Amino acid sequence: MTTSDRHGLPLSINFLIASMTLVLLSPVLLLCLLAIRLTGRGPVFYRQPRAGLNGRPFVLWKLRTMAQGSDPVGVGEAVTAADPRVTRVGRVLRALSLDELPNLFNVLSGEMAIVGPRPTLPAQIDLYTPHQRHRLDVRPGLTGWAQVNGRAGIPWEERIELDVWYVENRSVALDLRICLLTIPSLLHRRRSQHLAVDPYAGSTPDSPLRKAAEQERDADPSSRP
Repeated sequence: MTTSDRHGLPLSINFLIASMTLVLLSPVLLLCLLAIRLTGRGPVFYRQPRAGLNGRPFVLWKLRTMAQGSDPVGVGEAVTAADPRVTRVGRVLRALSLDELPNLFNVLSGEMAIVGPRPTLPAQIDLYTPHQRHRLDVRPGLTGWAQVNGRAGIPWEERIELDVWYVENRSVALDLRICLLTIPSLLHRRRSQHLAVDPYAGSTPDSPLRKAAEQERDADPSSRP
């Protein structure tokens, strides 16, 4: 057991929950794969490098929801509710968070946990302050404190601050509370049909993450949706 696992759900429990969830939701996953395959070309899975425990890179598995070739570069580009890069099936999968089901394979491999900060792009952590880097002290998770406290509807820096608070206050009880809060959080997201309008919304004008994303967008107009 690593230092990051001492105060949260043990790795064995993470493995058990991920295994049971995959078995229970396997029919749903198969339907999603079939829908992606029948409505467009390209792979059904989407793989992307993300930063894991202590910033170590790993490959995140998701269901593909965007047109092939829409991979973000650098710190990434905002995905708006009307983003033409998102497919019709992809909008449904994103609205229901079904695109994240393959994250369970990352949990089984020990790269992620059930609860923890959502995994971020490697280029983003290069812009973190020493305080913000504490969110990397635990394995990234399927759900987390920031996800049940506003998700993408809160400023970027606030999300990171919520993740740091989670790391500093992590416990089995807190992990279980987050798991219970995730279900109503997902239902609320479905009712509002929420997709992130701007992942840096509310960030200060001098936010390194916001400025880096804007510079990338301005330098490469072809990457805009």
